Amino acid sequence: MMQVTILDYGAGNLHSLAKTLAGPNRSVRVERDAGAAVRDTDVLVLPGVGAFAPAAASLASGRTALRAAILSGMPTLGICLGMQLLFDESDEGDGAGLGVIAGRVTRIRASRLPQMGWNSVADRTDALFATSALDIAYYANSFACRAADDRVVTAWSTHDADRFPAAVRVGACVGVQFHPEKSSAPGVRFIEAFLASAVR
Repeated sequence: MMQVTILDYGAGNLHSLAKTLAGPNRSVRVERDAGAAVRDTDVLVLPGVGAFAPAAASLASGRTALRAAILSGMPTLGICLGMQLLFDESDEGDGAGLGVIAGRVTRIRASRLPQMGWNSVADRTDALFATSALDIAYYANSFACRAADDRVVTAWSTHDADRFPAAVRVGACVGVQFHPEKSSAPGVRFIEAFLASAVR
């Protein structure tokens, strides 16, 4: 039985995400204690919907344990805000991210914010995209990640004229700026492909 843990740092949309993650031979739990979230689990999920500063404050006490577990190879999926928390810091508010990926989160350079709705996902290099056939996804964001090294970026999106990372990967840690759980059948297949890769 695979144990999947969603870290609850006050982000919304946990119910629909948990429902998408559930499946045969998988148990999903929601954990509020950041340090406990990486104990006795096979997969860690950092959910989206929320603001950087309160989320960073919520995980601060377990930051060292979280970062160590992810860098040691724990399969981790960061969604929207969860992807942003993988970075060092954010212009959205104070607080330290996990620093798994070097870089900063900045406001999207666009006249129409937030970006809300469907957008294409281009230049996809991660095998998860090929497996899921995901090339368009659902977004809800005003901020985007700017990696210090673009080699971690595995897909890109553009809103207005601003091109930003749609997905990143460091080892077994994957971050996506979009919401796969809201991205129809290809989004669900993306999550299934990620979970399948976590047991190899």
